[in-house]
Amino acid sequence: MEQRKEIAKRRTFGIISHPDAGKTTLTEKLLLFGGAIQSAGAVKNNKIKKTATSDFMEIEKQRGISVATSVLAFNYGDHIVNILDTPGHKDFAEDTYRTLTAVDSVILVIDCVKGVEEQTRKLMQVCRLRNTPVIIFINKMDRDGKDPYDLLDELEEELKISVRPLSWPINMGKKFKGVYLLHNDSLNLFEANKTKLSKEVVKVDDINDSSLDEMIGEQDAEKLREDVELINGVYEPLDREMYKEGLLAPVFFGSAINNFGVKELLDTFVEIAPEPQPRQTDKRPVDPFESKFTGFVFKIHANLDPNHRDRIAFLRVCSGTFERNTFYNHTRLGKKLRFNNPYNFLAQSKSVIDEAFPGDVIGLYDTGNFKIGDTLTEGEELQYKGIPSFSPEIFKEVINKDPMKSKQLEKGIEQLTDEGVAQLYRQEPGNRKYIGAVGELQFEVIKYRLEHEYNASVDLVPMSFHKACWMTGDEAKIDEFCKYRAQEIVLDKDGNRVYLAQTAFTLQMARQNNPDITFHETSEFKVGSDQ
Repeated sequence: MEQRKEIAKRRTFGIISHPDAGKTTLTEKLLLFGGAIQSAGAVKNNKIKKTATSDFMEIEKQRGISVATSVLAFNYGDHIVNILDTPGHKDFAEDTYRTLTAVDSVILVIDCVKGVEEQTRKLMQVCRLRNTPVIIFINKMDRDGKDPYDLLDELEEELKISVRPLSWPINMGKKFKGVYLLHNDSLNLFEANKTKLSKEVVKVDDINDSSLDEMIGEQDAEKLREDVELINGVYEPLDREMYKEGLLAPVFFGSAINNFGVKELLDTFVEIAPEPQPRQTDKRPVDPFESKFTGFVFKIHANLDPNHRDRIAFLRVCSGTFERNTFYNHTRLGKKLRFNNPYNFLAQSKSVIDEAFPGDVIGLYDTGNFKIGDTLTEGEELQYKGIPSFSPEIFKEVINKDPMKSKQLEKGIEQLTDEGVAQLYRQEPGNRKYIGAVGELQFEVIKYRLEHEYNASVDLVPMSFHKACWMTGDEAKIDEFCKYRAQEIVLDKDGNRVYLAQTAFTLQMARQNNPDITFHETSEFKVGSDQ
């Protein structure tokens, strides 16, 4: 019975957006309303030295962007909220995609000035793969942006999802006066304030009452009445089942940097968002209410605390109860592991826990046992699905600038690529090392972290490869192919042979000329796919 109550309390979600839409700012304000932090600093304001709570890596503070997923937990009323704040930058999309396997719903942040952007579309496609429920927060209403009706049309057209506004803005930019809450007929009046919580919510018993004219002015009151009548006529009432199936997105308007519209979003989220959901493995679906513990690692982070050179594996609990000091089965390695100090996180601060329930994300100290996608169970041999590596788009060779630091470089490259921000390939014989990544920023981060966390200095020299492909099929044919393409064959971290195709044409020809070999552009084939 206790387990059922604990599961019902939990809401585990990711915050996603295009860069600069205000995602990390919104995360911080949710923590503020949850009482997890006491004051907020303006993110990306160089005059304010305080950086966002969830951006704790040094390079994130310098660049003003998130380059790693942060895990944050707090209590809100009767609920336990687990937020996974993801990188918005497209170069770190793979980290975001993997993080979305560990959540039950998402909040998508849209900039009212820019509307739907390229990365927004890609992230929405990933949500659709798993029918992940989405709530949309249209941010920066204190700036002059697109017309709210145009934004709603754009969301439906570009993201291929039905929407239902649950709040409605009264003007925008300098004339922004607040939002009317359609789902409970109340008015939230806007006051620009970056550090305090807005508490002025006025209950409006009748939108036609003259008191509304006094609060926001006769002209704006009349326009609001027309808007509310139109919205209620055009849009169906919120259908919670359609939302939970990923077919309908509730929409809120606000200004995260001014703490405005955030509480309404959070209140509605904990009320309607799904509790922890069943998940697919290579053997069967696993229900969170099962008595035996299972979970999977979706992220690894080295040097979370630079003073202690630690390495943390982030595990999503999927079923049963995780208990401290208990032996669990690592299904890939086939060995038992015990964890003395499992943690939960508020960004960089962490506290030891004795137990964790489905929906929780916990940090496990790792001495090198874990890879992304690994599964822990109470004994059953199964593997969670849907956590692939994708073929990189940019390749560079690692050149060690200081042979005296070879050991530090080896350790640093191993640990950083274990985190999944990039992929490491080795060419035998000769032990040449190539790194493959989605974007240039990843290389910048790797180079910076190697120097500052591992005291290893490198040059990263561009290589002219088009795609990395894993190979399955007739082993004799693969052996023969690798023999003739030796200069383009490397080993990934798991010892799988990978073909580095020089161009799209050479890859096409390799496929045509080798019908007995399948060339995979993701590593998902190794554990099966649910996509």
